[in-house]
Amino acid sequence: MRLAKYLAQAGIASRRQAEELITQGRVKLNGTVVTELATIVEPESDRIEFDGHLVGTEQLIYILLNKPPGYICSVTDPQGRSTVLELIKGIKERVYPVGRLDYDTRGLLLLTNDGDFTNLIIHPRYKIDKKYEACVKGAISNIEIKKLRDGIELEDGITAPAEVNLINNGKNTSVIELIIHEGRKRQVKRMCAAVGHPVISLRRTALGFLSVEGLEEGQYRWLQPDEVKKLKALALH
Repeated sequence: MRLAKYLAQAGIASRRQAEELITQGRVKLNGTVVTELATIVEPESDRIEFDGHLVGTEQLIYILLNKPPGYICSVTDPQGRSTVLELIKGIKERVYPVGRLDYDTRGLLLLTNDGDFTNLIIHPRYKIDKKYEACVKGAISNIEIKKLRDGIELEDGITAPAEVNLINNGKNTSVIELIIHEGRKRQVKRMCAAVGHPVISLRRTALGFLSVEGLEEGQYRWLQPDEVKKLKALALH
């Protein structure tokens, strides 16, 4: 198989990210650095290394975490902040977050070592719904909710139509539910700020049919095989 596909199956990165790692010269095949994307490997006999570490296909792991605030969605952090991996105990496989939630954002986060699965979940063309509950500053109007529903012009383009529901409207704060399928950086926060209602707190409550119901913040569970299969089918629908 192609080297990038093998790296993805081994949980190093998505296939696209694996191609970048290869071109950066971070992968060795039988002791020699390779940068050619068309490189073919024989997993049973070839020795493949990434950043000096031997790569082998591992058992595929899929975890659903109810992320608390105060953790960064990364494997390591040069600033010394706590990462979500510190919440996952007793797993020998090298897992990583599927997409990102901001340091101060709470809620549903998937972790895996399946690069192809990661790409299915985070790529906007697969259109898996992501549900958020946002507490924002000020009393939000119907006109502003309609703007969020229709699409907001941001610096990286107009957002796709969103489902937006008002949960609570107060004088100083409002609570809204947003369902989007895109995964742009800080998208919900930027959308709300664009209509004059900066986010005070944000929580992702669901991804597709998955929710954090029954999990306290900081707790996690393994996805069942039928859930993984259903998520893949949902992405490819």
